[in-house]
Amino acid sequence: MTVNLAVVGLGAFGQKHLDALALIGDANILYVAHSKMDVAQEVAAKYGAKRAFTDYAELLAQPDLDGVILATPTQMHLAQTLQALEAGKHVQVEIPMADNLAGVREIVELQAKTGLVAMAGHTRRFNPSHQYVHNKIQAGEFSIQQMDVQTYFFRRSNMNALGKPRSWTDHLLWHHAAHTVDLFQYQTGEKVVRANAIQGPKHPELGIAMDMSIQLQTENGKICTLSLSFNNDGPLGTFFRYIGDSATYIARYDDLVNGKEEPIDVSKVAVSMNGIELQDREFVSAIQEGRQPNASVASVLPCYEVLDQLAKQLDY
Repeated sequence: MTVNLAVVGLGAFGQKHLDALALIGDANILYVAHSKMDVAQEVAAKYGAKRAFTDYAELLAQPDLDGVILATPTQMHLAQTLQALEAGKHVQVEIPMADNLAGVREIVELQAKTGLVAMAGHTRRFNPSHQYVHNKIQAGEFSIQQMDVQTYFFRRSNMNALGKPRSWTDHLLWHHAAHTVDLFQYQTGEKVVRANAIQGPKHPELGIAMDMSIQLQTENGKICTLSLSFNNDGPLGTFFRYIGDSATYIARYDDLVNGKEEPIDVSKVAVSMNGIELQDREFVSAIQEGRQPNASVASVLPCYEVLDQLAKQLDY
């Protein structure tokens, strides 16, 4: 069964999804949508899409469309996800699926009512480096004692991952911390019961904190320390150190080393080394098999419950 999909939002991450879908045999890039028609038409031609749209409602009305991948600005995620589900379309939405807990719960409730596939783009669940650690945990060969995570960017203006200007402001808590808060609970298999956060000064123009520190503890005492910055003029990205009872692992995107910096081969963990491709494969397979995917909106709800607690501490 071929799954007909549309990618909505054609910035840096929209194009990452399009590149990933092009590698998946059962996925058909049927439509693309963007706020500017010239951009949408150019991308449609590049990826062989049937048609380009600027009107989201018109796109959702297409009877041959099975599902959408939303790579649009954060403030659009909630309304567009609900709109897709109401139109009877499966949906994968980039994180955060909403920038408040009430919105996330609304999505989870509507998904339960419709029974459609709905997942959030929590890519860390799919990166082969993190899958390797997860498999060790599931096999009873490794237990996390502590995770130390650094999420560092140099971003003092509204730029996307390609370094191009964008119209909306990124957020350390609701976007970048969401990856780690979800991954920590996913890898430990436990709920966070204590969460603390502090932040640095807010940027005078962007209006957001540029530095943040977060502490998490699970019900059985496992801890996570997360440092985030948009001020870091150095190596960029997120770096995860897993400290456990039997080993130490350091994950840098799809690369994994042990505590002595000796490389670990993760090339056989999954069918690809690309976390976005693996995430999109899960979306397609879930639609084909009529099941909820890994990173379903319901399964990542605990992440947003913690983010809500932290947001209240930071007085957003």
